[in-house]
Amino acid sequence: MIKLEHVSKAYSAGIPALNDVNLEIREGEFVFVVGDSGSGKSTLIKLLLKELEPTEGAITIGGRKLHTIRHKQVPRFRRNIGVVFQDFRLLKDRNVYDNVAFAQRVIGASVRDSRKKVPQMLSMVGLAPKYKSFPRELSGGEQQRVAIARALVNRPKILLADEPTGNLDATNAWEIMKLLEEINERGTTVIVVTHNLEIVKVMGKRVITIKKGVIISDVDGEYDED
Repeated sequence: MIKLEHVSKAYSAGIPALNDVNLEIREGEFVFVVGDSGSGKSTLIKLLLKELEPTEGAITIGGRKLHTIRHKQVPRFRRNIGVVFQDFRLLKDRNVYDNVAFAQRVIGASVRDSRKKVPQMLSMVGLAPKYKSFPRELSGGEQQRVAIARALVNRPKILLADEPTGNLDATNAWEIMKLLEEINERGTTVIVVTHNLEIVKVMGKRVITIKKGVIISDVDGEYDED
């Protein structure tokens, strides 16, 4: 599904943000990526989205090498990847339904398709009754659920969640992680970048640890931050 071969990324002269990274994530996996600020986690996410190009090495997603994708083909490539951010990034002047439907309009989906898929997604994240509400009327946890519904409405094969619980209290954080686990169980490959090591320890998933641009640990099931 996702393969990085000897991938390095340097922004300027000096220590690279990522240094000779080799990584393989299989279809249907749930993977945490952890590490201190500046370790290279965000660079990894941007490389997977083709927002950045590696300085060295090759990245393959879904059998396709990213360096072969031309600029005009990038939007179509990204349809296979849903993204959830720490700060939700909802459109404040649009209600819940329209926020999710916006992702459908971006890919040119018909209104008929949106009327079917958007309610399905809102039901899945438990927000069907609030489809007319605006972001300011929702809690942080509810806003993140809307963001997840928007990321999934186009049925991507991969979901990247960049610090999805960073702005949430403990209760909402656990609810979001449970939702991401359910999404994974439906077949979506889920990659979560997080600082919340308590969640990482309890959930018992695969954990990739990055330090100063290098993968220093890749364990499955039992994470020990020491």
